[in-house]
Amino acid sequence: MHNTQHISRWLVFLWLAIVAMPSFATIFYSKNEALELAFGKGTPVELLSLFPDETQTALIQKTAKVTLDSGLFTFYVGKNDGKILGYAAIETSTVRTQPETLMIVLTPEGKLRNVYTLAFHEPPEYLPPERWYNLLLNRALEDMDFNKGVQGITGATLSTRSALGSVRKVMAIYDVLVKPTLKP
Repeated sequence: MHNTQHISRWLVFLWLAIVAMPSFATIFYSKNEALELAFGKGTPVELLSLFPDETQTALIQKTAKVTLDSGLFTFYVGKNDGKILGYAAIETSTVRTQPETLMIVLTPEGKLRNVYTLAFHEPPEYLPPERWYNLLLNRALEDMDFNKGVQGITGATLSTRSALGSVRKVMAIYDVLVKPTLKP
């Protein structure tokens, strides 16, 4: 009887511990809401599916200083009256142990225009603030580096590294796969 009470108390304690565990997952925007932020409500958005070959993959990885985890990459292209308004990519990466999902928006010329956090599953104090992302706007790809003036954030070091890697990846993919196809 004593052993059964001990096990019952332990199971109740375990259940309470699991229920009381903090849940940090925050979803800020759906894909459709994010695309509205990027291009405006009602703007037509086309998918641009890209399949880099081995040479292009190697160049993207070298330029971005990241490893590509897929042979497929998708840009969302906002257009108005046939004119390209910009390119958006949705990138998910692991920060510490949990994912963050960003939408990275480029100008038609491939400059960083915006970064939106769509979802963040780490504790909220690790989330870089919007003002940090704004410091990255209009920087050249080669300057998207902590050794070249990009400041980290104390307490959000892994988040800023992950975000910077995603931004570099998207910009490198644009430079290698999209830019050469554009008409001057």
